[in-house]
Amino acid sequence: MPASRVLVLIPARMAATRLPGKPLADVGGRPMIVEVARRAVAAGIGRVAVATDAAEIADAVRAAGCHAVMTRPDHPSGSDRIFEALSALDGSGEVEVVVNVQGDLPTIAPATIRRALAPLADPAVDIATLAAEIRDAHERTDPNVVKVVGSPHGEGLLRALYFTRATAPHGEGPLYHHIGLYAYRRAALERFVALPPSVLERRERLEQLRALEAGMRIDVAVVDTVPLGVDTPAHLERARQILAREAAPAQPQETE
Repeated sequence: MPASRVLVLIPARMAATRLPGKPLADVGGRPMIVEVARRAVAAGIGRVAVATDAAEIADAVRAAGCHAVMTRPDHPSGSDRIFEALSALDGSGEVEVVVNVQGDLPTIAPATIRRALAPLADPAVDIATLAAEIRDAHERTDPNVVKVVGSPHGEGLLRALYFTRATAPHGEGPLYHHIGLYAYRRAALERFVALPPSVLERRERLEQLRALEAGMRIDVAVVDTVPLGVDTPAHLERARQILAREAAPAQPQETE
């Protein structure tokens, strides 16, 4: 898809309770939100902007040479925030796909962001997202790890049937850890934010179930690993360590 038809939006706000000021936390010598924006730009799939209600976030993003758009402070979710940003940035309707990248993924690989577009090659797909096979046994029963239940179709692709905090599906076979990065067709995003919260969405506390309950199709591209989401001081320290390793120069190999 031409880059002019894709808009990557990164919603960000200062209201995190477990890690106050999270978007501006230093990672690798720059604010976390700036590191995420840099990686989204490196994905090379389209224009990138941070959607925020905080002037200090917008100022930091712009100081780094990235684009920011101010949005209302009362949005109930990141999806609502990016829809307002889309309307502000592309009132003419040129953008066909909106990619929602979480602002707390400072180590995400640009290739992982690009991978989210793969399911949209099928015109029947409304929303695309990502998942990785669960390798750690404790994640299979951890309710904080959201699982996607899907039917395989094509190499590395699933058609999502359900998302759950439970261990599912039952029986032998892989389980998949859902990654909360989405690529929406413009019409699908517009429809989604207009829908009221659904029964299963409220029960599981998973917004994506609203789309499934409304009959929208979500397909999943499988990737190798789950990117680190930063929610706590421990996560922040781990992200700093990962970025430090990435920045370290390669050591020359000894020769005999």
